[in-house]
Amino acid sequence: MSENLCNDIEKGIVKISDEVVAVIAGLAAEEVKGIVGMSAGIVGGFTEILSGKKNFSKGVRVNLGEEESTIDLFVVVEYGVKIHEVAKQVQENVKESVESMTGLVVSAVNVYVQNVMLPKKEEENIEE
Repeated sequence: MSENLCNDIEKGIVKISDEVVAVIAGLAAEEVKGIVGMSAGIVGGFTEILSGKKNFSKGVRVNLGEEESTIDLFVVVEYGVKIHEVAKQVQENVKESVESMTGLVVSAVNVYVQNVMLPKKEEENIEE
């Protein structure tokens, strides 16, 4: 796991790992209405099931550069939402959260929609 030099202050340095940035980005993405969750693929799903712990960085890939950072998000959206609007809101929310909490400059937030899911109530009606 790489670490990023964020600040060189009088008392020392501050390093922020990409895992921390990934957690912030994942939580910020899930705050957006229309996002059902993050997509980690089969391996990530098995890891979460076996460990019993929620992985808050699931579906997030972070590339911390010297001066700028990029974040890739793999999301699942709710059926019926305007995907382009939800994706734009995710980009804005993630950029704002990461920059305000870490002081890093985020040059790009790339959103990859991996799946669409029905809301829980509609799923239950279909099964009946």
